[in-house]
Amino acid sequence: MEIKTIGVIGAGQMGGGIAQVAAAGGFQVIINDVAKVLLDKGLTTIGKNLDRLVQKERITESAKKEALARIKGTLLLKEMAGADFIVEAVTEDERIKLAVFKELDEICRPGVLLASNTSSIPITRIASATKRPEIVIGMHFMNPVPVMRLVEIIKGLATSEGTFQVTKDLAIKMGKTPVEANDYPGFISNRILMPMINEAIFALYQGVGPAEAIDQVMKLGMNHPMGPLELADLIGLDTCLAIMNTLYEGFGDPKYFPCPLLKKYVDAGYAGKKTGRGFYSYGQRATFGSGEKQ
Repeated sequence: MEIKTIGVIGAGQMGGGIAQVAAAGGFQVIINDVAKVLLDKGLTTIGKNLDRLVQKERITESAKKEALARIKGTLLLKEMAGADFIVEAVTEDERIKLAVFKELDEICRPGVLLASNTSSIPITRIASATKRPEIVIGMHFMNPVPVMRLVEIIKGLATSEGTFQVTKDLAIKMGKTPVEANDYPGFISNRILMPMINEAIFALYQGVGPAEAIDQVMKLGMNHPMGPLELADLIGLDTCLAIMNTLYEGFGDPKYFPCPLLKKYVDAGYAGKKTGRGFYSYGQRATFGSGEKQ
């Protein structure tokens, strides 16, 4: 099947980024979200991102207009019937994802591939919500999508080799570097990254150092471009917690137990940069990032 139109479910930072790179790659895009305010925000962000690329002379004004013209927003999931390939990028909640895949399975034509941008949930489990498990696959983009080149591609137990090849080729056409990962909780990226972030949160929780010191050690000592607490804020602390819970439940190993401070921040609504407050306060440093046990 020739892929001309890509459907994206979710217009948040991941879904919007996926829609942007798909449109820039020459594909027609249908992007969906559950509320107009969320959809409008996602489309506005795409426009601003493309404006910045024009200002930096990385694309032309005409290329920006052409990319935007390829993107159609909708609040109706049934409009995904017009897509040739779907990427789901809703919140990292297994129940929500399974419900979306079950509905997509009923809406989409036979043969349409369904991909999930899940950060950690096993693809085999997601595919079980459909009657087409052989054409369900993981397509895990990195944040921010327009900047980061990596895409993890994960085959579920029933995913066909043909589905993998189509997805790999699609990632390349979108300007990404595909890397195959096996279907374990967290795959490769988050199985390594999230325990590091979780340990940094434990260091803050136990008073080993303040947030700024922990991040500086990793940036200056380990040459990381961003400290683990800054990165957690960018990813979203709610997403970090969801991934740690998936790892902990999936492996049953205490080394994946989420730090109590991470749980407390999420309970308080401190989800990171997207809410204006996480381990740092955006606009000014957080007073609660002092490293004191809370």
